[in-house]
Amino acid sequence: MGEAASLEVLRIFLRLGLTSFGGPIAHLGYFREEFVVRRRWLDDAAYTDLVALCQFLPGPASSKVGFSIGLMRAGYAGGLAAWAGFTLPSAVALVSFAYGAAALGGPIGIGLIHGLKLVAVSIVAQAVAGMARTLCPDPARASIAAAAALVILSSNTSIAQIAVIGVGGLIGLWLCRDGVSVPAEPIRAIPVSRRAGMTSLAAFGLLLIGLPAAQRLGGGPGVALFSSFYRSGALVFGGGHVVLPLLRDAFVTPGWVSDSTFLAGYAAAQAIPGPLFSFAAFLGAVVQPSPHGLAGAALGLIAIFLPGMLILVGTLPFWSALRARRGTRAALRGINAAVVGLLAAALYNPIWTSSVKNAVDFGVALLGFVLLSVWRTSALWVVMLGAAAGIAISLVG
Repeated sequence: MGEAASLEVLRIFLRLGLTSFGGPIAHLGYFREEFVVRRRWLDDAAYTDLVALCQFLPGPASSKVGFSIGLMRAGYAGGLAAWAGFTLPSAVALVSFAYGAAALGGPIGIGLIHGLKLVAVSIVAQAVAGMARTLCPDPARASIAAAAALVILSSNTSIAQIAVIGVGGLIGLWLCRDGVSVPAEPIRAIPVSRRAGMTSLAAFGLLLIGLPAAQRLGGGPGVALFSSFYRSGALVFGGGHVVLPLLRDAFVTPGWVSDSTFLAGYAAAQAIPGPLFSFAAFLGAVVQPSPHGLAGAALGLIAIFLPGMLILVGTLPFWSALRARRGTRAALRGINAAVVGLLAAALYNPIWTSSVKNAVDFGVALLGFVLLSVWRTSALWVVMLGAAAGIAISLVG
């Protein structure tokens, strides 16, 4: 029964991984339709609890929700089957793009890359605007976001990024308690023991601290690559787009990946179904230090998802008590406001500064933003339009 249930989970999530366009919010809608409405694996209240938990923790929310559903259905094997089925289609597509992008040259190839970079401007601008409306609706949180952006623009390092997230949480404890509500119902039972939860939390912390230490002690390029992906996945609050500045600092700043290649891959990730974190497979394939190619893609994919899954499993047995604390929810408000500022800073540098060079570029980026934000056009069509515009600009110029 266990193997059959795991195969069932794999089959369903593989289909979702091939068809779930639209980003994390859309993914959560697909999951609700599939598992609450159609299959009735869990009820609306249980699903809402899962979504609240996965949005509270760092890491990709939709992937953690999918993992949790698989876990509830078929144990740990079901959780892994759900993750693999949902993630692998987008990872395969992005690795294929990585190999194809390396072969591009001439005006058409240059124009294609430039057009994808302009699409990245539109997509991240839409993400910043939407997150700001939701996560910074009052003066206190708007001020936290603005201060975080100024800090990052003044010192765009991994230490500054970690600091603004931590300080945002502390300020949230102080300024963001007004209107915090405490949920009345506990989360539904999920098959994770307290011992397994504590072990998972310990593994999360040991890897977060131990990997950079091993890297400094000369652990080799494989350790450095794994550490960079793991740290980026461990510090993402507020949505998949927030991983952009963390990954750029980890891979572009040391010269492992060029800005142009990085932004082109990020834009391409918007045009395919599945989780945005599959972008790690693209980076692992094109990164300069060995391992790269298929080995680097596999390493990047595992490393960036691992911290979110570890902290999810570690938190599940304790979530009911944790979510009832007003201080926890106030701190999360401050953290989310800080990550809006983090993403706003990334929108300016490097995305805007490396992509928009003249009025024509600005027009293409603005058109993409309007299509995404006002007309609710699919990101796939915006990516295709931006690519065509970039090629036209290159050929005419």
